[in-house]
Amino acid sequence: MAKIQGDFLVGVFDDDDVIMHAIPEIREKGIKIFEVYSPYPIHGVDDVLGIKRSRLTKAAFMFGLTGTILALTMQFWMLGFDWPMNIGGKAHTPFPTFVPVTFELTVLLASFGMVGTFLVVSDLKPYGKPVVFDPRSTDDKFILVVELQKNKMSADEISAVLKQQGAIEVNLKTIA
Repeated sequence: MAKIQGDFLVGVFDDDDVIMHAIPEIREKGIKIFEVYSPYPIHGVDDVLGIKRSRLTKAAFMFGLTGTILALTMQFWMLGFDWPMNIGGKAHTPFPTFVPVTFELTVLLASFGMVGTFLVVSDLKPYGKPVVFDPRSTDDKFILVVELQKNKMSADEISAVLKQQGAIEVNLKTIA
């Protein structure tokens, strides 16, 4: 993921309803929104922002499928070919006994894979320092961030639109 840098306009809103109604109006005027931050999840904000559904579920399925194939292959190899044991005259590869190990390895690889994929895609690392556009976004304010380099309008025009849509303040933030 690319490092965040450049000039940003940060619109501060008081209410989630105000920002939810402002987002379509702002996008309609041709302003590209970089991100929206809120102190709690807002239902439907992804749809309003036009964010596509996450592909994390597909990654989870692929990791789970890998776990299933690995577990079955491992058990068939160990019990059927590498070290076959005759226990009470039963078959060397009894499939029903493979179910618990297969299930556990499927869940283990799917969960570890999802966590790892999420950390890589989100660019979260233990030594990283997150970019905070406005510290009040974790308390009681809703923050709408607009990247100036990706918009054709000037900072003053975008600021006027944000204030017209209900922003209580608009700040310029430069991140190097």
